[in-house]
Amino acid sequence: MWGVATGPLRRRAVAQNLSTALACPVLLLLAQGYGRPAYVDLALVLAVLGPVGALVFARLLADDLGADPPRARIRTWASAALGAGVVLAVCVATGPSRALVKLLVVGVLLVGGNLVASRALAGGMEEARRG
Repeated sequence: MWGVATGPLRRRAVAQNLSTALACPVLLLLAQGYGRPAYVDLALVLAVLGPVGALVFARLLADDLGADPPRARIRTWASAALGAGVVLAVCVATGPSRALVKLLVVGVLLVGGNLVASRALAGGMEEARRG
C-alpha cells in the first residue's frame, strides 16, 4: 500500500499491479485454509479488475509513463510464478470438482492479466501511448 500511495509514478503503477498479483494468492490460500469458498469469488473479482485498473492507468498516463517507463520484469515474473504455484497447490488440495474449474479460471486471469498489464505499463503497447 505504501508503494501505491507514495513515490514516483512508475513505482506507483507497478505497485498497484503487483499488489493485485499478491492479494489474489493470499485470498486463495485463505479460502483453502478456512474453508470459505466466498474468498475464491473475491479472488476472481480481483483477478479481473486488478489488471483492468492497471490497463486504465497505462492508457491514461501513457505519456508520463512513456517518458520514464517502469522496469519490474523480475518482480512481474516472480509474482506470476507465485500466483501459478499457489493456484496449482490449491487445485491439488481441492480435487476434481466445479471449484477446480473456478480456481483454474482465477489462475489464468491472474497470471495472464498480470503479464499483460505489466507489458502495457512498461510501454510495450504503442497504441496506448499514441491515443
